[in-house]
Amino acid sequence: MNPPKWNTACMKAAPHPDQALRLETLRKYDILDTPRESDFDEIVELASTLCNVPISVVNLIDEDRQWFKAEVGIGARETPLATSICSHVILSADFVEINDTHKDPRTADNELCMPADGLRFYAGALLTAPNGLPIGTLCVLDTKPNALNDFQKKALRTMARQVMRELDLRLALKTQNILRDEMDHRVKNSLQSVASLVRVYQGRVRRGADMTDAFDAIGRRIEATAALHEMLHDSPLDDAVMMDEFLSRIASLLQDSAPEHVSITCEAVPVAISTLVASSLAVIVSEFAANSIKHAFVDGEAGQVLITGAVQEDGALKVVCEDNGGAPVQSVPDETSVAGLGKRIMKASASQIGATLENGPGPNGYRMELIRPA
Repeated sequence: MNPPKWNTACMKAAPHPDQALRLETLRKYDILDTPRESDFDEIVELASTLCNVPISVVNLIDEDRQWFKAEVGIGARETPLATSICSHVILSADFVEINDTHKDPRTADNELCMPADGLRFYAGALLTAPNGLPIGTLCVLDTKPNALNDFQKKALRTMARQVMRELDLRLALKTQNILRDEMDHRVKNSLQSVASLVRVYQGRVRRGADMTDAFDAIGRRIEATAALHEMLHDSPLDDAVMMDEFLSRIASLLQDSAPEHVSITCEAVPVAISTLVASSLAVIVSEFAANSIKHAFVDGEAGQVLITGAVQEDGALKVVCEDNGGAPVQSVPDETSVAGLGKRIMKASASQIGATLENGPGPNGYRMELIRPA
C-alpha cells in the first residue's frame, strides 16, 4: 500500500474522557519520536503474519497525531489524528474488530477507508498502562473485509500485552537508574558531610576526654545519616521522610548509646520534611542529647531528654529538646572545646535550613527551641 496523502477533513474522534492524564501517562514512557527498534518491529511482523493481513502497527495516540513505533504496510511514522481509526478504538473496550469499515459509523466516512483500495478491515487490542488508561493500540488492517478467528484474536491481545510489558520494563529501568543516581548523590553528600566534621574535630580536639567526645559526635552523625538513608529507601515520599518516624528513629539510636539512667523519648506530629531538614534536625537533637547526658545527669542521676516536633498555626516547624536535669548546668563551653564546637555546629545546622535556634533554661532543666518558618 503506497503512503497516502493525508487530509484532515473526515470525522475526528472525541477526546478520551481522561485525556490529560492519558497523555501524561503516554509521555512518561518517553517513547514518542524514537527510532525504530527490532523489539517492536518483530511484534508487528508477527501480528501481520499470524492474522494474515498486509498491515500491522504499534500505534500511540498523541494529542493531535497518531505515531507509529513500529509498522508494516504503511510506509509512514505518523498520521493526523483526524484519519485515525485507533483514536475511536481507545474509547471502546480492550479489543475492537471492524469487519467492514464501510458499514461502521466510526469509519464509513474516513477517507482512508472510502477508496476502492482503502482500509476495509481493522482489529486492534488496546495498549493499556498500569493505571488503566489506553496509550494506543496494536492493530492489524486489511484492504478487504475480513474477520479474525479466536486464535488470532487471542494472539493479538497477547502481543499487545507484550508491547506494554516492554514499555513498562523500560520505564522501570529508567526510574531505577534515576533513583540510583539520586541515592549515589545523597550518599556522596552525606559522606562529604561526615568527612568535613571529622576534619573540624581533628583540628580542635585534645587527647583524652575531648578525643572521646569527638569520636562520639562523629559516630552519632554517621548513625543519623544511615538512619536517614534507610528511611528514604523505604519512604513512598519523593525526597522526604515523616518527621515523627524520623525523630523517633533518632531518639531510639540515641537511647541505645545512652546510660541506663537516662531516658530519651520523642513526641512528634506526622508531617513530611525534606531530607535537608531531616539531616539538620538529626545533628541538632543528637548534640543536645549528648550535652544533656554529659552535663545534666551526673553521678548516675536519673533523667529524661524529651524531643518534640510540631507545626504551629502559621505553618512554621517547631522542634524542642529539653531535659529535666534540674538547674541548667549545661555551662557555656569554651568555643575551642568539643562541646563548644558542638553548639556551633547546631547553630550552623539550623541556619542551613533557614531556622532560628535558641538555648537556655527551661522549666525543669535545659531547653533548646528551633523554629523554621513555613
